[in-house]
Parts: sequence; structure tokens; C-alpha cells
Amino acid sequence: MSAVPVTGAAASGAGLLRRFASQEALLTLAVIALAIVVGLINPRFLATRNLSDILLGNAYIAIAAIGMSMVIISGNIDISVGALIGVLATLSGSMAVAGAPTLVTWAAPLVLGVAVMAAQGAVIAYLRIPAIVVTLGMLSILKGGLISVTGGKWITDLPPSFHLADLSVLGAPMPVVIMVAATVLAALWMRSSPSGRAIYATGGNAEAARNNGIATRRVKMICFVLVGGLAGLAGAIQFGYIQYVPGNAGVGFELQVIAAAVIGGVGLFGGRGTILGSLLGAVILAELTSGLVMIGARDYWDGVAAGVVIVVAVALDELLRRGAARTLARAAAQRA
Repeated sequence: MSAVPVTGAAASGAGLLRRFASQEALLTLAVIALAIVVGLINPRFLATRNLSDILLGNAYIAIAAIGMSMVIISGNIDISVGALIGVLATLSGSMAVAGAPTLVTWAAPLVLGVAVMAAQGAVIAYLRIPAIVVTLGMLSILKGGLISVTGGKWITDLPPSFHLADLSVLGAPMPVVIMVAATVLAALWMRSSPSGRAIYATGGNAEAARNNGIATRRVKMICFVLVGGLAGLAGAIQFGYIQYVPGNAGVGFELQVIAAAVIGGVGLFGGRGTILGSLLGAVILAELTSGLVMIGARDYWDGVAAGVVIVVAVALDELLRRGAARTLARAAAQRA
């Protein structure tokens, strides 16, 4: 046997092992394992209707997590996204009840979301104010403004055209189709386009990225603009599914969106993570919530379980980051 085939086979095996041990593969195994465990306790969890409801009811989290992943990968964070989703959903629902054309009720929150986040992104990128400070302020502004305008009143009697979950494509519910399409397009853009790769470079080492000709400020602003558009889409999908908009719409959503990204393997220090991982992180969160209900746990345990998963995910991410740093240091020492 020649050395070439042996080397090729070894390389192929190593590549397969890396693929199997990738973040997405591990998350997929976690999704399957969690479903099996809960299904053994309560077989109704694996019913087609329940699995469909899990995806339908949490499609908005996965869509918002796409934008959040980009922001975190670029080295920032946005804790105002939940309040923004609530404001945009309230705008869209109010216009729908007032009789505005369906296209307008869908386009308006996207445009407003982009405008709000463009302004916020400009402050963060060009005035160099920390993202957590700016987005915390925006969270308070949006949340307070929403309660002041609505007075806590709910928006009901939404027209049938607003009920997106009633539509389907080849038998698949429209929110799930939009979620999958957005994930695929964003994943391809992040992986294959120069602007997508610039987000990773900016989050990994902003100074090095600038030295290599990347406009890091513009990159950061683009990420926030995308969060705004996706937040508008997420709000319309969620409240079109449940068919009403509560007075406190969006409260707490930011924690779920950030959690989906973190559980999906997005590094909080920037420069690492994938869009597919965020989708799987959102699915795991949805499985936890539904699974705890199925096994008869009290309502507050879903928050406890989600918190434990987040802490574990962050801890593992930090251990992997330190391990990678040590590996690079050893490699550099060997070359020296």
C-alpha cells in the first residue's frame, strides 16, 4: 500500500471527525437527544402537532437570533431587540386593524426597524459608545414609549390577512418557511461573501481588520441595520401567529434571542459563531419550554432550565476559546 492513499484516508477521516465534532453537529445531536428523552417521559411531545407548534411558536426567536448573531460576532451586543420587536409589532397590528393594506402593514415595521437600528448603530460605530450602554438606553426608551402610547391595551381582531400562520408553502407553515429561508440566505452570506467574512474579521480583531482595509465602523452599522429589519419581520410573524398584540409585547424577548445565539455557539467575545447554530439554539430553547410543560414542571422551571443551559454554553465556549489559544501558542513555540 502506498503512502499517498494512507495519507489521503487519514486526512479524510480527520475531516469527517472534525465535521462530526462541529458545533452544528453537536447541537443537532442535542436537539435529537432532548426530543427522545422528553418523548420517553411523555410520548405526546413527539406528536407531529406538538413538533409543528414548537417550530411555529418560536420561528420569530430564530429569525431575530440571525441578526443578533451577526451583531455579537461583530463584537457588539443588542439588548433592545425585544422592546423593538414589541414596538414594531404594535405598529404593524395597529395599521392592520385600521384597515391598511397588508403589504403596508408588513413593510412599515421593517422600514422603521431599519431606521431605528441604523441610528443606534451609527451612535455605537461612529461615536464609539459601548453597545451595551446605547442599547440599554434604547431598551428603556422603547419599552416606556410603548406603554405610554398603548396604555397597556391589547390589539385584537386582527384581519385574516395578518394571520401568517394560516398560509403555507407545499404544506409547510409560512413562518417556518420564512425562518428556514432567512437562515439559509444569512448563512450563505456570512460564509461566502466578503462583507459576511468582514463581520468575523471585525469581531475577531478590529484593529487587524482595519489594517487590512476593512471598514469596521460600516460593518458594525450594517449588523445593527440587519437586526432592525429582522426584528420587524420577527414581530409580524409572532403576533400574526398568536393573532393578537399584548400591551407589553416583546418584554423579555431579548433574553431569548441572545440565549438562542449563545447556546448556538456564538462567542460573546466576537469573531466566532454560525447562523445555523443560532437556529439550533432557538430550537433547543423551544424544546426545553415545551418539554417542561409536557413533563408537568411548573412554569418558572423553563426559565431556570434556560439559564442553566446558557451558563453551561458560555462556560464551554470559554473553555474552547482557551484551549484554542493554548494550541496556537504551542504551535507558535514549535515554529520558533
